[in-house]
Parts: sequence; structure tokens; C-alpha cells
Amino acid sequence: MSTFSGLNSAYTALVAARTAIDVTGQNIANAKTEGYTRQRVSLSPVAPLSSTGILANPLQSPGQGVSVTGIARLANQYLDAQVRSTASSAGFSYVRADALSSLEKSLNEPGANGISTGLQNFWASWQDLSNKANSGANASVVLEEGANLSTQIAAGYTAAASQWQSVRSNADVTVTELNSAAEQVAKLNQVIRQTQQSGGSVNELLDQRDLLTTRIATLAGGTVNSLGDGTVEVLIGGNPIVSGTTFNPVTVAGSRTMDTGTVQLEWAARPGVAVALDGGELAGTLSLLAPSNTDGTGGAIAEAAQSYNDLAIAVAAQVNAVHETGVSSTGATGLDFFSVSATGPAALGLKVIPTTGAGIATGAVGGGALDGSIADKISKLSAGPGSPDALWGGFVTKIAVATKSELQQSVLADLAANGAVTAQLSNASVDLDEENVNLLMSQTAYQGAARVLTAMDEMLDTLINKTGLVGR
Repeated sequence: MSTFSGLNSAYTALVAARTAIDVTGQNIANAKTEGYTRQRVSLSPVAPLSSTGILANPLQSPGQGVSVTGIARLANQYLDAQVRSTASSAGFSYVRADALSSLEKSLNEPGANGISTGLQNFWASWQDLSNKANSGANASVVLEEGANLSTQIAAGYTAAASQWQSVRSNADVTVTELNSAAEQVAKLNQVIRQTQQSGGSVNELLDQRDLLTTRIATLAGGTVNSLGDGTVEVLIGGNPIVSGTTFNPVTVAGSRTMDTGTVQLEWAARPGVAVALDGGELAGTLSLLAPSNTDGTGGAIAEAAQSYNDLAIAVAAQVNAVHETGVSSTGATGLDFFSVSATGPAALGLKVIPTTGAGIATGAVGGGALDGSIADKISKLSAGPGSPDALWGGFVTKIAVATKSELQQSVLADLAANGAVTAQLSNASVDLDEENVNLLMSQTAYQGAARVLTAMDEMLDTLINKTGLVGR
């Protein structure tokens, strides 16, 4: 090996050690940076120069030093895919669990302000009236409790409608964030491809893109496929929202009010064509915004609103059916106690018709002024499988069970998501102890290479400046 070859080997060792120190410093600097993936220098030995003929060196050459072949990003595609998949499930469950929890709280059950208490008070007022059919005070209590019950039902429906509006607004916000993230991925694809073609490092750009694709997965259940040129495509509902440098925006279309139709995600360039989401916050949001249906499996919020309507109709129909058979203190018969609006939600149109006790039918026809048999029958409407109380109790139970189930699903989904993130971080995150060891190793290597270079310099000085001086 020539002396100049030794100099080159020492120089390449200096460059390799210095690069390793720089990379270690980058890792340490980004130890707390979200989404950063640790990096390592990739080295390979440089083969010796081959020579033939009379100038060939019969001794084996040790090589030409070391080459820095790149800076590796220590990511794992399988772990990254697991993070996106679990984030999609967690996003879906979180949105539904949060909405159902809010819906359950709005019921105020059990409690003094709940409709169950309102129904009990309403039936109890009729029982008191049946005991004193000619009592004006008791009749006033019946009117008051009837008005309170109708107000509670209307308030419950209004709360459901307000929650629907809030969720609908959140859908617009989520789509805006989704489009923004997808557009940034398309732009990063272009920069990454250009940088790779020019031989530059794209590690930090890949970190940024991975953060965005994970966010897309959380929002809309996106899956990621590599296209082989440094770019990726991101699919939602089986179709690309990002393909290389192309971005395909989506929009939320459909009803703006709970009672007027469906809400769906559509491609902006293909109006009317729904995107079939299979996960993410947006899928959970759209499931909540679905309209009610005849078998009770529609959107949770619309089904809740319909339950308030069903309760209002049941209360009015059952009370009126008995009340019409009685007679008031003025001798009037065929009277209704409640009215329900023929247009609009029944829960908002439930009203008490009588304004005074004279409009209440307390007894049977011919029963006399003290007869309270009709009031007694009405007080007993709380019993039975088809009673308003049973109807309301079934709805409350349904919401409680659905909320508990969704909360459990959310907990499990969060555990899976956290487990996936932990596995990813154990592979890709920066360990400061490890980096300190690497720094010490690189520093020692640099010092060793510098010592070799010093030795080579001293040998050359002897060879060039002192050879041939002996005996002069």
C-alpha cells in the first residue's frame, strides 16, 4: 500500500466519524420532536485498487478506507401501518363514544329533572285529582304537571337537535383538516421525489409525511401504499385522496338540519357519489348524522330525537283516549287533554289544551260531580308494557347500553392504538443513552483516524525531507 493510499484511508475515516457525530447530534437535538425517526450512518469498506503487470503489488492491499453510503432512517413500515390502522379505529370509536356520552347526560336520568320523574309527577297529580275530583287546586296541579312534562319532552328533543347541529358542524371542520393534510402530503411527495432524484436526504421530509398520513388515518381511515418513486398514495374508501403529487379533495354534502335528509362524504370532483369510509373520526361522525329509520337502527342522535317524538305521541294518544270518555265539571264530553302539532316534530308540538280545571274530564258520564274514575284511570296509564313510562324506560336503557358499549370499544381501541405507538417508538424514537454511547464511539474513531493521519504525515516528512541526507 502506498503512503498516499494510507492518507486517503485516514481521511475517509475522519469523514465517516465526523458524519456519524453530525447524525448523532441531529438525533439528540430531535429527541423530543414529535414524529422524528432516529437516523444512523451507513458505512461500507472501499475495496483496494487492483493492479496487474510488472507494477502489480505482490502484497495484499488492505483497501482504500471507508465510504459513507447514506444516512439510514430507522423506520419500520409494518409498525407504521399498525399505527395508522389502530388510529383509524380509535378515531371512529372516540367520536361515537363522546357523542353518546353527551346524549346520555342530556337525558338527566335518573334525577329530579329527568322525564321519568316528570311522568311520575304527572300521573301522581291525576291520582290526587281522582281523590278530590272537585278540587280546583288539584286540577291546577294536573295542568301544571302536564305543561312541565311537555316542556321536558320538548327540551330533550331540542337538546338532541342541537347536538346534531354541533356534530354536523364538526364534520365540516374535520373535512377541512382532512383536505389540508392530504394536500400537504401531495406537496411533500413532489419535494421528496425531486430531492431523491438529486441525491439529497429526505429523512426529515419522510417524518413529516408520516405524521400527516397518520393524521389522515385518524380522520378518515386512510391507508398508504408506496408508488416506488419516493411518493405514496393515500386511499380513503378504496380511492386515492392523494396519488403521487395529485390531491383529490372531498366535501361533506347533504342535509343541514336533522329532519331533512342524509349527510355523506363526496369527492369534490364527483358530486353525488358517496365515499364509503371504513374508519376514522369522519366515519364515526357520519354514522351519528344518519337519519332515523323504522327499525330503530339509524343514527344515534336522530333515533333519540324520534324517541322524544314517539313519547309525545304516546302520552297524548293514551291520555286523550281515556280523557275523551269522561265528562268535565261543565258537562262537556269528548274532550282532549293534549294536542300534538300535525306539522313539525311531535315533541315540540305537545301542548296541554285545558287552561282551567273546568276543561278537565275527571269522572265518567253520569258519575256525578265527585266522580274521579276517569282521573284514576289516567293515573294508572303508567303501568303496562305499552305505557309511556315503559316506552321512555326502554329508550333510556337503549342509550345507556349503547353508550357503555361504545365507551368500552373506545377504551379497547385506545389501548390498541397506544400499543402500536409504543411499538413504533421503541423502534424509531431517540434513546439518549444510546446516542451518548454512539457519540463516544464516533469521537474515539475520529481521534484514531486523526492519529493515523498524523503518523502518515510524519512518515512523509521523513521520506521527503530527510531521505538521502546521511553522509553529506
